[in-house]
Amino acid sequence: MTTYTRKRDPGQPVWFDLATPDLEQAKQFYREIFGWDFVDTGENFGHYNLALAQGRSAAGMAALQPDAQMPSAWTVYFSSDNAAADAARVQELGGQVLMDTMPVGPLGTMAICADPTGAVFGLWQAGEHFGFGVEGEHGAFAWCEVNTPNAAATSEFYGKLFDLTAHPMQGGDTEYFIMQRGEKMICGVLQMDARWEGIPPHWMNYFYVDNTDATIEKATAAGGTLMVPAFDIPYGRMAVLNDPGNASFSIVLPPAGA
Repeated sequence: MTTYTRKRDPGQPVWFDLATPDLEQAKQFYREIFGWDFVDTGENFGHYNLALAQGRSAAGMAALQPDAQMPSAWTVYFSSDNAAADAARVQELGGQVLMDTMPVGPLGTMAICADPTGAVFGLWQAGEHFGFGVEGEHGAFAWCEVNTPNAAATSEFYGKLFDLTAHPMQGGDTEYFIMQRGEKMICGVLQMDARWEGIPPHWMNYFYVDNTDATIEKATAAGGTLMVPAFDIPYGRMAVLNDPGNASFSIVLPPAGA
């Protein structure tokens, strides 16, 4: 387990949060599979809930408004030293700013953007809230990747935006880039092919689990749906699930010693 007590460098994944049509249902589901505890931040913050793994912040969760014209989904946020400048840079690089920079009390400043292919992501300029407080623990951040119809161009976009270098992964039947800063792996870019027909470009969040198959059993028993059965890759045993509100996420158990 890795714990954090300070903000991360710019361009690193720093937070996951869920917009869901039924907050209480979602809380119960993720409590069942990840063992999360929840802290309601109160009326001033729209009853946004912090999810805690081992007492440390792992993710956030909020209720969709009844008239919201958006699906239930997880969003990944990237650390920023200047969210307004980075949002402007998104537009310069061909992306869109869907929600302009907005202060969240003393916690920080956020913006919601989309890359040139339409995949949505957030920017987070930390104040009192610096993001994930834990990684490598059951129910905590493990990885994130963007699924896109143009992996090469998308890699270039995020590379320029966050000062990252794209490294093609060798040996698979799907084009995949690992975005790195130096030797540190930051996120992934996966090429969508004909098998993805009808699915829009999107970011996929991965949560660490201590047993992939047991977590699948808990998820389906709690009302979730198994979208991609468990399979093994060099980076671990993973699966893709939908929660009861139809938000997709992935789980992964890294190989022993990783």
